[in-house]
Amino acid sequence: MISKQTIDKIFSTIRVEEIVGEYVQLKRAGSNFKGLSPFHEEKSPSFVVSPSKQIWKDFSTGKGGTAISFLMEIENFTYPEALRHAAKKYGIEIEEDLREISEEAKHAQTEKDLLYKIHEVANTYFQEILWDGEEGRSIGLAYFKERELKDDIIRKFQLGYSPEKKNAFTAYALEKGYTKEILERSGLSIFPENTPAGVDRFRERVIFPIHSFSGRVLGFGARILKNNVKTAKYLNSPETEIYHKSNVLYGLNQSKQAISRKNGCLLVEGYMDVISLHMSGIENVVASSGTSLTTEQIKLIKRLTENVTILFDGDNAGIKASFRSIDMLLTEGMNIRVLLFPDGDDPDSFARKHPQEYVEKYIENEAMDFIDFKAEILLRDVGNDPIKKAEAIRDIVKSVSFVQNALKREVYLKEVSNKFGLSEQSLFNELDVQKQITQNQTHHVQQQQKEKAAPKMEIVPLEKEKEDPFLFDVLFMENKLVDHMLMFGDIILKRKNEQNEEYQITVIEEILHHFEEEQYIFLVKENEIIINQVREGIQKDELRSGNFFVSFMDEEITTKVVDALIPLDDLENWASRNIYPPNYGDKVADQIRGDVLLHKYRYIDYLITETAKELDQYSTTDEGKYYELIKKITLLKQASMRLSNIIEYSPIKGIYGDRKR
Repeated sequence: MISKQTIDKIFSTIRVEEIVGEYVQLKRAGSNFKGLSPFHEEKSPSFVVSPSKQIWKDFSTGKGGTAISFLMEIENFTYPEALRHAAKKYGIEIEEDLREISEEAKHAQTEKDLLYKIHEVANTYFQEILWDGEEGRSIGLAYFKERELKDDIIRKFQLGYSPEKKNAFTAYALEKGYTKEILERSGLSIFPENTPAGVDRFRERVIFPIHSFSGRVLGFGARILKNNVKTAKYLNSPETEIYHKSNVLYGLNQSKQAISRKNGCLLVEGYMDVISLHMSGIENVVASSGTSLTTEQIKLIKRLTENVTILFDGDNAGIKASFRSIDMLLTEGMNIRVLLFPDGDDPDSFARKHPQEYVEKYIENEAMDFIDFKAEILLRDVGNDPIKKAEAIRDIVKSVSFVQNALKREVYLKEVSNKFGLSEQSLFNELDVQKQITQNQTHHVQQQQKEKAAPKMEIVPLEKEKEDPFLFDVLFMENKLVDHMLMFGDIILKRKNEQNEEYQITVIEEILHHFEEEQYIFLVKENEIIINQVREGIQKDELRSGNFFVSFMDEEITTKVVDALIPLDDLENWASRNIYPPNYGDKVADQIRGDVLLHKYRYIDYLITETAKELDQYSTTDEGKYYELIKKITLLKQASMRLSNIIEYSPIKGIYGDRKR
C-alpha cells in the first residue's frame, strides 16, 4: 500500500495540465485550457482544465476531477496504478506502508491485473535474454546492430529476444507462480494436448513490445530471423482483455510528446519505420503495425493533433488500398498530407541513409495533399481514356465528400477544378451525388445495427424532484449553498450582530450555522457527506473547502466538487471577444446572505407541502394531531410571509427565476 506521505507528495507535485496534455490537445482560454473531450465525440471543445485549481471538467459527459482521476478514467487504472504512473512520470519514489501490505496481498487479483503483470514480467524477461543471454546477444542483439540501432534506442523501445527453446518463457513464468490459464489467456503461451509443458508463442524471434498510451505493455510483435522457415515473418499477440489491436498505435507512448509539441503526426506501417525515424531524431511518428487504420486509432492521434502525414514506400503495392484510410481520416476532421518515398526506399531505409535535417526537409517539401496524391496514383495508367479519367476524378471528389468542414470542402473542390480544368458547378453536382451515396450507405448500416439491437420500448419516469416544484426549489438552494462552501469556503465575511457590533465569519461557518440553526435534514447524500467532513474539519481547526475534496476517492463527491469549482461559464473565453461579465463570486457577502434567506424560504415552503400531505391521514383518526399540524402550517406560513418581505420576493414575479440549476 502506498504511504500517505507519498500520496500527498504526488498530489502536491503533479500538474493536471501536463498529465491531461499528453492525451488532449489543449489550447489556452483565459486562465484555463480547453480541448475536445477524450471521452465523447464532439466538434466544439467542452473539456476544461484549470491549472490554478488543478482539476479538469468534461462538460459533454459530466466527468471531472484531479489528474489522478483523469488517469483512472482514460487508462482504466486503479487508484494505486494511477498514483504509481504519476510518481514514475515525476520521479517520485514510492514509499510503502508496510503495516498494510499484508492486508493488500490478501485481496485476490483480477484477471486484468494478472494480464498486465504477466506482460510486464515477459517484457523484462525478453530484454534480459537480449542483453544478458548468450543466444540473445549473438542472434537478437546482432540483428538490431545489423539494422544500425544504437543501444539507447533499443532500450527506449524495450526491444527483446525470445530464445529458441520451445518453452523457455513458459517454464520461467510457471516457476514464478503464474498459472497455465493466465499464460494461455495472455497469448504468450500455447498448451497443445500433446505438449503439456507448453510452447512459447514468440520463440526464436526478436520482440517488439506494444505499449498503451500511458506505457503499459499490452502485447508483443515478434519477427522471425530465419529465412528458410515456413511461418509468418511477423507474429502478433492475439486479442485479449487488455490488447485490442484496433485501439493501439505502435510507438504512440514514445512519440506522444513530440506529436503534441510539433502539432503533427507521421503515420507509417512498421515497427522499424518508427524506430529508425526516432533514431534519426524524428520522434513524432506512429505505426498502424500492418493493420488497416481504424477510427479508434485516428481518435488516439486526434487527441494530440489534427495534422497527419502518411509515409508510403515508393513501390508499395497496397497504396491504392490506402485510399480508405484517407477517407477515414477526412471523416474524422484530420488534415492530411501524403509522401511517397523513392522506389526501393521505405521510412526505415531512408532515415538510415540520410541525416535528420535532410529527412525532415524531404518530408516537408515532398509531401502532397490528398488530391494531388490520389491524382498521381489514379492517373498513372489512364492515358487518353476519358472514361477512366472521369472515374479517377469521381474517386477524388468522393474523398472530398468525406471532409466535414464546408469551407474546406469548397477550397478542395476549387483545387480539383483548377487541376483538371473542370467547372466548379459540375464538381459540386458530383459532390452532392457522392454525399448522397455516403449518407445512404451510412443510413443502411445504422438501420442494420438498430434491427440487430431490437431495443425494447420503455417508459422512463421523471425524476422525483422535477415532478415536485417545492422539492426542486429546496434541492436547488441546498446544492447552491454547498457549492458556495466549496468555492468560497475560507473567504472572511464582515457582518454586524443585533447590537450593530461588527464581527467576522467565514463562508463555511455562516452557511454551516444556518443549516444547524434550521436543524436541516439534507436531501442529497453527497451534500450530507461534505457537510459532515466540514464539521469534522472545524473540530480540528481546519476549513475544508473545495481543494480538500477534489482528491476524494468518491466519484459522486469529486464530480460535485468539480462542478462547483469549474462553473459552466468557464467554457467561454469572454475576454477574447472584449466582453467582461461580472465574475462568479464578485459580491460574495451579499450572495451568501441572499442565498441563505432564499434557502430558508424554499425550505419552509417544502415543509408546508410535506406537512399538508399528513393532514388527510389524521383528519378522522386523530383530532389532536390534526390540529397540531394545522398550527404548524400556520406558523410556517407566517414565517414564509416575513421572509418574503425581507428578500422582497414576489410569488408572481419570482426570484432568481431565470437561473438554471
